[in-house]
Amino acid sequence: MCMGYWCRPLSLSLSLSLSLSLFLFGQLGLHALFGKAGSARGAAVLLAERGARAAAQAERSADSHTADLHREPGNKPRIPAEGESQCMDAFDRLLKGSLSEYLKNSRTIGGDVAQHAEMVQNALQVQRTFIKMASTHQEPAQAELADLLRPISEKIEEIQNFREKNRGSQLFNHLSAVSESIPALGWVAVSQKPGPYVKEMNDAAMFYTNRVLKDYKDTDPCHVEWVRSYLNIWTELQTYIKQHHTTGLVWSKTGPVAPPSLFVAKPAGPCPPPPPPPPPPIFTDEEPKPDNSAAQRSALFAQLNQGEAITNRLKHVSDQQKTHKNPNLRSQGEAQKTSPTKGKASSSSAPTPAKKHSPVLELEGKKWRVEYQEQTHDLVIEETELKQVVYIFSCNNSTIQIKGKVNSIIVDNCKKLGLVFENVVGILEVINSRDIQLQVLGKVPTMSINKTEGCHVYLSKESLDCEIVSAKSSEMNILVPQEDDDYREFPVPEQFKTVWDGSKLVTEPTELAG
Repeated sequence: MCMGYWCRPLSLSLSLSLSLSLFLFGQLGLHALFGKAGSARGAAVLLAERGARAAAQAERSADSHTADLHREPGNKPRIPAEGESQCMDAFDRLLKGSLSEYLKNSRTIGGDVAQHAEMVQNALQVQRTFIKMASTHQEPAQAELADLLRPISEKIEEIQNFREKNRGSQLFNHLSAVSESIPALGWVAVSQKPGPYVKEMNDAAMFYTNRVLKDYKDTDPCHVEWVRSYLNIWTELQTYIKQHHTTGLVWSKTGPVAPPSLFVAKPAGPCPPPPPPPPPPIFTDEEPKPDNSAAQRSALFAQLNQGEAITNRLKHVSDQQKTHKNPNLRSQGEAQKTSPTKGKASSSSAPTPAKKHSPVLELEGKKWRVEYQEQTHDLVIEETELKQVVYIFSCNNSTIQIKGKVNSIIVDNCKKLGLVFENVVGILEVINSRDIQLQVLGKVPTMSINKTEGCHVYLSKESLDCEIVSAKSSEMNILVPQEDDDYREFPVPEQFKTVWDGSKLVTEPTELAG
C-alpha cells in the first residue's frame, strides 16, 4: 500500500514541482527591493523562507486536491478566493476600527448625534452586504443594478432626512457634517475612480466639522475626538478603495449573475395549503321561473305595428312650454340638472392650489441655495469662495446680487429674475426660465441658455470673449458695452438654414429682411 507524497498521480506531482519552481524563479527579482545597501544574505534568507511557505502551501493544495478526488459530486464546499477574503477583511477592519470609535464618541455625546450614528452604522452594514455579494457574483444589467443599489440609496436618504427634520437641534453642525458626506457610500456606483469621489464628500463634511471644532475646541474635547473619528472613516475608506477597488467596484468573473435583490427573503415554512373548494349548490323546492322573453318581444312588435294609432297617447306641447321659445324655462332646466351630488363632485375635482414653499437663502457645504423667492429685490450673497456653486431655483419677480468669485451659477425654473454677478470661473447656466436679465460686472468664460423664453445678457468689457451656447430658446439679446457707457443690443439668431454642400451639412443663421 503506497503512502505519502509518492502515491499522488504523476501529473499532479509534476504540476506541483513546476509551480514551486516558477514561484522561486519569480522571487529572484526581490533583490532590487533591498537597494544597494541591502544584504544578499538577507535576500537569500527571505527567499528560502518564502520558498518553504510556498512548498507548504503547495503540499496543502495537493492534499485538498487528493481529498476532492474521493468526495462525492455536489458536496465540494466553496472556498473563497484569496482576493475576496482580503477585500472583506479590510472592510471589516474599517468597521471595527474607525466606525466603532465614531459610535463610541457619538454615544458619549448622546441625543441626535447618537441616533444619527446608528443610522450611519446601518448604512455601512448594508454596503458591506453589497460588497460581499459583488465579490461572489457577476455584475448584472443596469436595471437590476439599480435595484441592488436601492437599499444603500434609502439609507443615505434616511440620514439626510434626519438632518432636515432636526434643523433646530443644538448639534446641527454635527448632523450636517454627516449628512453632507454620507453620499460617499455611493462610490460603489462610480465606474472610473471612486477614491477622489469619496475625498470630495469628505471635504464637504469638513465645512461643518470646522464649525464643531471652533465651538468645542476649548470646552469639550469629546467633540474634537468625534470629529477626528468620523473623518477617519472616509480617510480609511479611500485607502480601502485604492487597495481593492482602484478603478471601480470589482465584481466576480466566475460566479453567478447577481440576484435581483440585495436582501432575498427566505421562506419561513412550507407553502400554505390550497384554499378549500367552494360550497355545494343549495337546492330548494322552488321551481324555475318560465322564460318570458319571447312573450315580451311579441308585445313590443304588436305596439310597433299599430301604425298612426301609436301617437294617440302623446300630449301636445304648447309654445309656452317649449324651451327654445321661452328663455326662462332654459335657466330653470339648467338649475334642475345641477344636483347636490354633482355639485359636490365638481368641487372635489377642482384643482388644488399649488403648495407654497418657504423662501430659502443658505449655504450648504459648497452650494448656495436661493429658492422660492417672491418679489424680493434686496438679496445679496457676499461671503463667496472660489469652490462654491450658486443654485437659484423657482424665484419669481426678484433681484439677486452675487459678489466675489464663484465656481458656477445655475438659474433653474425662474421667472422675471434679475441677476447681477461679478466673476464666474466656470459656467453660468440658465434653464427652463422666462424673462431673465443677466449682468456680468467682471468676467465669465461660458454661458449656457436652454429652454428659456426671453433672456437679456449685459456683458462687461472684460467678458466680451464669453462663449454663449443656446438651445431651444427664444427672444435672446446680448447687450455689448460702448465707449459712452451705453449698451448696443444684438439679437441671438433663432432661425437657421441647413444645406448639403456635397460632403456634409452646413448650417448658418438666416437673415430676414424687415
